Amino acid sequence: MTPSGITRRTALATTALLLGGAAQAQVEDRTIRIGTTVPADHPISLGAKKFTEIVAAKSAGKLKVKDYPALALGPELQQQSALIGGVQEMFVPSSATLAGIVREFTLLDLPYLIRNPAQADALMDGPFGQALLAKLPEKGLVGLAMWENGLRHITNSRHPIQKLEDVQGLKIRVQQNPIFIDMFKALKANPVPMSFGEVYGALESKALDAQENPLLVARSAKLYEVQKYASLTGHAYGVIIVLVSKKLWDRLSADERKLLQASALEARDYQRQVSREQARKAMEELKAAGMVINEVAPAELDRMRQAVQPVADRALQTFDPALVRLLRSELERVSHIG
Repeated sequence: MTPSGITRRTALATTALLLGGAAQAQVEDRTIRIGTTVPADHPISLGAKKFTEIVAAKSAGKLKVKDYPALALGPELQQQSALIGGVQEMFVPSSATLAGIVREFTLLDLPYLIRNPAQADALMDGPFGQALLAKLPEKGLVGLAMWENGLRHITNSRHPIQKLEDVQGLKIRVQQNPIFIDMFKALKANPVPMSFGEVYGALESKALDAQENPLLVARSAKLYEVQKYASLTGHAYGVIIVLVSKKLWDRLSADERKLLQASALEARDYQRQVSREQARKAMEELKAAGMVINEVAPAELDRMRQAVQPVADRALQTFDPALVRLLRSELERVSHIG
């Protein structure tokens, strides 16, 4: 190489080094707290832990994210308010928590919205999921990614649910959520809204027959001690939202925003994988603990879908028609996945 060529190469390398240093300078030393609602070994908290590691690696240790599992930073609504006020930096709640301030997130609670996790991924990561996240900034929040809490199933102490009629008459705990209440009324069960902290005692005393949750929840709450049967009804899908306080977001540099966004998406893929692995493991552990777990025949699942379809139809009539059209087109797009 000629001397002039060496000079040009050296100049380019020096410029690249300076640009890299400038880019690095846009990431300040910060400490960010991220709260979750579940124990440290739950897939949601494991996702938050992975997020902290990814951010540390991408920022060369300048951005320090500390994770606080198991409601260590307070109840869900308290943490959500703290984000809006700028007192807390990040939070990873269920979509149901957000529905109180952005009603459109209630659409994620519609019965039998999806049939499998692959469809859920395509729906949440596509235009519909982005449309929901776009509604958060005006409420003081920024959504970085949608993680997973999994498909919800019914456990009960009376009998396996093998057909629609087996749900009828069950006194079942549900979330304090109008769509869930209407869903189980449509199935001719007796839904009882109740905080989850009261559920074990109510099941143990036989004040309740049943509850509905992902199997991971049944395992971690030791519901196998008070519930004999688990039936894979898959009647709803739980979504988790990675949130940042908009007050913090507005103070971040473009590089810091890109770093947090990329880290949340990378952690999302890890979190979903862990969630599905743990769900399979939970099923085996529940069986080993004496629980009887059964799948529901596709024809019976179709009957359940048909029974609750009026609930979805009524709910959809109360939302922006453009958003409903987007949801319907996206459901059609993902319907053949998995």
